[in-house]
Amino acid sequence: MKLNIHRRKNMPKALLIIDYTNDFVAETGALTAGAPAQAIADRIVALGEQFRRAQDFVYLPTDVHVAGDPYHPETKLFPPHNIRGSWGRQLYGSLAPWYEQHQAEQNVTLFDKTRYSSFAGTPLDLWLRERKVDEVHLVGVCTDICVLHTAVDAYNLNYPLVIHQDAVATFTPGGQEWALNHFKTALNATIA
Repeated sequence: MKLNIHRRKNMPKALLIIDYTNDFVAETGALTAGAPAQAIADRIVALGEQFRRAQDFVYLPTDVHVAGDPYHPETKLFPPHNIRGSWGRQLYGSLAPWYEQHQAEQNVTLFDKTRYSSFAGTPLDLWLRERKVDEVHLVGVCTDICVLHTAVDAYNLNYPLVIHQDAVATFTPGGQEWALNHFKTALNATIA
């Protein structure tokens, strides 16, 4: 019996806009990646609109915390950030009005995540499989933390990956360069 292993044409794709919030991006954010993260705002919104218009899926996995949570491992690593209901957790810049305009659409979804990976403890894998998504595109922050951990999980779940290097940012140039190389050499991602 011959198996058809070729990818079907016109399968839906998903864009994940990871953690693009005030605390991670704005100048006064609690854990900001600063200017490099601010510089990618227009590109992120353009990609979101491109996917939305193509009737592909746009997911906004967004870090959320409770102030002073003694059980969360990040409490010992980082200052308080992305506290539920705070200014810091709101989407940054032009992404905020874009999301407000399209949030009622079935293919645009913001959801909470409490770990680095967008897959850990969330229904993301289930949603992607239900929708027969066969390619996952990643943008957002931080390239070498949450984008990286999401990419590793996507790879382990057998999703082909595309990383948009002009739409990811992190705290240090060294971290950015290392992560982009790791996506390509260890996760077989396409760097677009």
